[in-house]
Amino acid sequence: MEIKQAFLSKDFLLQNKFSSILYHTYAENQPILDYHNHLPPAEINSNKKFENISQIWLAGDHYKWRAMRTLGISEKYITGDASDRDKFRKWAETVPYTLRNPLYHWTHLELKRYFGIDELLTADNADRIYDQTSEMLQGDDFSTCSLLEKMNVEVVCSTDDPCDTLNDHIDFSKKGKSVGMYSAFRPDKSFAIENPESYCQYISKLGKLTLGKDIETFEELIQALKNRVDYFHDRGCRISDHGLEQLYYFKNDLSYDMDGLINSLKYGNHLLTDQIHFFKFRVLKELSKMYHEKGWVQQFHLGALRNTNDRMLQVLGPDTGFDSIGDFDQAKALSQFLNALDSTDQLTKTILYNLNPRDNEVMATMIGNFNDGSIKGKIQFGSGWWYMDQKDGMEKQINTLSNMGILSCFIGMLTDSRSFLSFPRHEYFRRILCNLFGKDVENGELPWDEAWLGKIIQDICYGNAKNYFDFSPKNIKF
Repeated sequence: MEIKQAFLSKDFLLQNKFSSILYHTYAENQPILDYHNHLPPAEINSNKKFENISQIWLAGDHYKWRAMRTLGISEKYITGDASDRDKFRKWAETVPYTLRNPLYHWTHLELKRYFGIDELLTADNADRIYDQTSEMLQGDDFSTCSLLEKMNVEVVCSTDDPCDTLNDHIDFSKKGKSVGMYSAFRPDKSFAIENPESYCQYISKLGKLTLGKDIETFEELIQALKNRVDYFHDRGCRISDHGLEQLYYFKNDLSYDMDGLINSLKYGNHLLTDQIHFFKFRVLKELSKMYHEKGWVQQFHLGALRNTNDRMLQVLGPDTGFDSIGDFDQAKALSQFLNALDSTDQLTKTILYNLNPRDNEVMATMIGNFNDGSIKGKIQFGSGWWYMDQKDGMEKQINTLSNMGILSCFIGMLTDSRSFLSFPRHEYFRRILCNLFGKDVENGELPWDEAWLGKIIQDICYGNAKNYFDFSPKNIKF
């Protein structure tokens, strides 16, 4: 049998000559603007080095954790008290069984790009690779900043709660590094009222930080959030982010008494579902107006069904690999929410991400309703996210946006990751993008116009995001 190309060759995922030209000439060396991730700012600011590959590669990676659990590996070797070496051994045992899962590609791309390791990871070579990589991690070229520079990262945007001080961002900005680190305002806890006790603890903290007192009214809540938006803005923040099952809309802003709802929460009462949705709607509407006033970009990550396993939630807590795709209705309330802001000309630049692939067409057509000619690509259909950031998911997102929107305005990929070794995901995206264009050229569906198609590829990989976001050291006030 003739093999077209070896695994992870120079033309990995590139299926014809024009795809290869587009990637290697126009996409490969473009800088990375990673405008949404969950990297710890303190680890970037301190230029941290990791003791071993398990600490930088396995800790916090619920993609890997889910795979290991599926193969019957004990939690001891996943989030438990096993040694870092033993955890790596168990991951190495897992990898050969992840064929056709993106983890197989990501694992070997990351080993190759960061450590120069071309061999496949297995149980047989686990100890040797553990020792080799852990030794390499002690070098200065494997500190966090060096790892970002190695991947040609120009900007990283962390995800930060309104109560965060941003001290690491401020300190890092003074160091003159080639990588820029900016914050993204993530106010989810300000409207997470499902648990009255934890919510009241949070707004008490927020109130004391901003107002010097507990928050008692809706007006005080909004004033406290505005205080933090101002604070973040003065420290370079130009982007917000929100994780929601769906957006909500109520025609009447007075459907419920917001002060009464806050008071009820303070008494420990659980609100009705409709009241919860109304509360989220009112807070998000006011926040969105603030973002517009500041000229920020707002992101909405929609559709995750979180913390589905109560037993494991009690043992391990949230964000440990027990979330999945939800089947929430998105279209009507989303359109009404955006329309409510647009009707008063207070709809800022917006990125919509869906987790359920059934909603691709909803998002791709929704953005066109509110692109008003004022800004190129003002409303964006975000790249394949979470379970969709694999080959099939990215191809579907790109094809849907191509068919129902304008792909050439797309701002491209992000890692959405907690790992400093995850940046080859941008390479993965770029190869997939170039291959789709190359196949169209090969099929006669696009012209062989290298200069023009190359420009479009460069715009999607870097240029569009560069123009869309206002990332500048000049924005930071010390």
